Amino acid sequence: MGQPVNVGVVGCGAISAQYFQTIDRLPQLRLVAVADLDLDRAREAVRPYEGVDVLSVAELLADPRVDVVLNLTIPAAHAEVALQAIAAGKDVYGEKPLAATAADATRVLEAAAAAQVRVGCAPDTVLGTGTQTARKAIDDGLIGRPIAATATMMTPGHERWHPNPDFYYVSGGGPLLDMGPYYITSLVTLLGPVARVIGAASRTRAKRTIGSGPRQGEEIPVTVDTHVTGVLVHASGALSTLVMSFDGAATKAPNIEVHGEQGSLVVPDPNRFDGQVLISGKDGWQELPESAGYVGAGRGVGLLDFAADQELRAGGSLAFHVLDVMESLLAAAGSGTAVTIASTCERPRPVALHSSVS
Repeated sequence: MGQPVNVGVVGCGAISAQYFQTIDRLPQLRLVAVADLDLDRAREAVRPYEGVDVLSVAELLADPRVDVVLNLTIPAAHAEVALQAIAAGKDVYGEKPLAATAADATRVLEAAAAAQVRVGCAPDTVLGTGTQTARKAIDDGLIGRPIAATATMMTPGHERWHPNPDFYYVSGGGPLLDMGPYYITSLVTLLGPVARVIGAASRTRAKRTIGSGPRQGEEIPVTVDTHVTGVLVHASGALSTLVMSFDGAATKAPNIEVHGEQGSLVVPDPNRFDGQVLISGKDGWQELPESAGYVGAGRGVGLLDFAADQELRAGGSLAFHVLDVMESLLAAAGSGTAVTIASTCERPRPVALHSSVS
């Protein structure tokens, strides 16, 4: 194995701890520096890890040790930080979505192409054994030709637990842009790119009340749709029905089901790396053994393709297509007409069954 890829992280919020844990246990990666607007928060975030420098954003981007900038800022800042990293000649891997808008994401990808650097983007949960085992079952023909899928995310809203949920309810937020990347990335991984969408959306409340933390009881405005539903017409002809909601109380619907001419699959939560995959058969539903994907994976495993100098499975073109699908679905909901997706992408390469640390 060659030298590990040095990672510099911008943004030390709640999700950063999961990335730090993954990087720490992967010999292919090394955390060398972090930056955050709140330097005290950054220092506390990396306190368990020795030898990690706490820098300003400008210092981190100028640091010659940093090979890849891991962008964990809020969605509204994704494009700005990515463009700064690209201008500094760094590869970039960001939290989802790729940018707050497809227009901003286009700027990121065009700048990266001109600078000849790589862009990756979460979610990489689809590289775990859950989605990958389901994908292998489809590729192996276990359910016949796929004809349809359903994807359902139903929650009362993140303000119940998140102490600062404001960004979930402004432009760039909402259930679709927040959780949709997990579900749509999984659907594209399973069924291929999307060609057309039809949608509808609603907003049940103008304000939300924070339920925990120092701001408990404070009301925040809601400026985005909080229940979005639609049909994704895949280029393959398969139809996926999508429901993303911050308005429902609960659901017993599977996160994802895929239906083929000869059988059906229950696919686990795409916000997780593992989970039970079920297949229908003559004897009812049966669990499939893990047969593909990174075993024991965590957030940041998508960075392994940077280390291996391979085509990125969690890559910029896939993330852009997913963002384009989401924007187009919201546009379809607003207009009441079907919208053709301007972008496309390659279905990501599958992951063979092996440990993420091997």
